[in-house]
Amino acid sequence: MTTRVQDQYRQKLVSAEQAARLVNSGDVVFMGEFVQTVEAFDAALALRKNEFKDVNLVTTTRVKPLKCVEVDPTRESFIWDDWHFSGFGRKMAEQGLASYIPLCYHQGGRGVELYQEPDLVVVQVTPMDAHGFFNFSTSCSMSPAYCRKAKKVVLEVNTNTPRCLGGLDDSIHISKVDMIIEGPNSPLVQLPESKTSETDRIIAGHVMDLIEDGSTIQLGIGALPNIVGSMIAHSGLKDLGVHTEMLADSYVDMYEAGRITGKRKSIDRGKMVYTFAMGSQKLYDFLDNNPAAAIFPATYTNDPCVIGQNPKVVAINNAIEIDLFTQVASEAAGIRQISGTGGQLDFILGAFKSEGGKGLICINSTYKKKDGSIGSRVVPTLSPGTIVTCPRSIVHYVVTEFGVAQMKSKSTWQRAEALIDIAHPDFREQLIKDAEAMGIWRRSNKML
Repeated sequence: MTTRVQDQYRQKLVSAEQAARLVNSGDVVFMGEFVQTVEAFDAALALRKNEFKDVNLVTTTRVKPLKCVEVDPTRESFIWDDWHFSGFGRKMAEQGLASYIPLCYHQGGRGVELYQEPDLVVVQVTPMDAHGFFNFSTSCSMSPAYCRKAKKVVLEVNTNTPRCLGGLDDSIHISKVDMIIEGPNSPLVQLPESKTSETDRIIAGHVMDLIEDGSTIQLGIGALPNIVGSMIAHSGLKDLGVHTEMLADSYVDMYEAGRITGKRKSIDRGKMVYTFAMGSQKLYDFLDNNPAAAIFPATYTNDPCVIGQNPKVVAINNAIEIDLFTQVASEAAGIRQISGTGGQLDFILGAFKSEGGKGLICINSTYKKKDGSIGSRVVPTLSPGTIVTCPRSIVHYVVTEFGVAQMKSKSTWQRAEALIDIAHPDFREQLIKDAEAMGIWRRSNKML
């Protein structure tokens, strides 16, 4: 390490309390992404809550509690906006303490450049390397854009974060930084193993039938994608590629089983491309200084035009509800925001652009209500107030435990018919009556 960058480090090293003094009433403060959880600065800022009002805190999927929010239940000092809800974000929103920022993920960085005016950015990074660079570690989806736009940049160093090699914007040089904090070095959050069901396994089996040798895969979050990853690891599939937004443990399993080589990809050949990683320590250890994986900002990973350049893209995502017009709700139930659009829309579009690509919406046909009865996730129309994540015009494949329905180039009645065929049998007759009542007609004026 050169004397010059060592000197800069010493000059810019401050306590969390000193960094927190940069904040004034009305400021916009970006505080990082996913498992790269800013902690020391959050705690120091929370102690100043009585000194100012309306400080706008912005995050991308905060996975640990924000002390600033917890100490300010009246929301007078701090306003928290999140680009995608975690379980914690959802809980705070239900208490009126968090708000969601709608976006298509691939447009996030561009939106920051055009319309955000952050006064301060605080992000968690790896220790500085010999050349004066700090690595953004497991999350660089929007942090680089924020760092370029901010009036002041503060880094919180965590020695327990992996150095994630990238294709673009994976690091920031000390010359671009105003202050450095040495944080508590907490281990990264590890996701608990998702509970799986027999229904999930049946759906995963249908998904496996759609994946070919040489496919480029994207798995969303949750039990179903994890099962698909496990099935792939134990399959005979060859030369799979990876272009995804989230990298999870299942990719490590697939890679170590020899299923992932990336040699048939058209771009980033041989690389597992992603924009953030969340999983267990197994994943974080795998990523540390590993050239098999490459992290990029979401403006690249989630751009449908980039996604579509690879062959046979299979994008596998979950949903909460789908109606007979094939409108997909994946982020909200009624007016209750559960997660966010994330990259689902991006990857459904990108998969369709891909030669031989398939964009999959995977959904259990039923769910258990609070009273113990069973409801259908295939419904006549979406529940009142529900947000549409994927409009019917872009929906490609829908998969339930009862089969697969391809929706492109089909009329409204053909779509409804195909969807009812893979709904739960107990609800099909009523869904036919609902379709009739809504006037989804054949030319002969005869209903489904």
